[in-house]
Amino acid sequence: MSALEQIEEQVKRLSKAEQEALRDWLENVLEDELEMTDEFKAKIERGEKDIREGHVRIRNPEGRG
Repeated sequence: MSALEQIEEQVKRLSKAEQEALRDWLENVLEDELEMTDEFKAKIERGEKDIREGHVRIRNPEGRG
């Protein structure tokens, strides 16, 4: 079993609150590693434009309606 598979199994055993805390932590780690490249800036600008124009997808992490 790979390290990633072992981690995935452990994550499944965490409580909902622990999984959410892990997600927040991982998002922060990944965000810290992002470089402010021209491509990244363009993605941010496209996202802001989509929001202004109402082209958004609402994320429902709890899987409800």
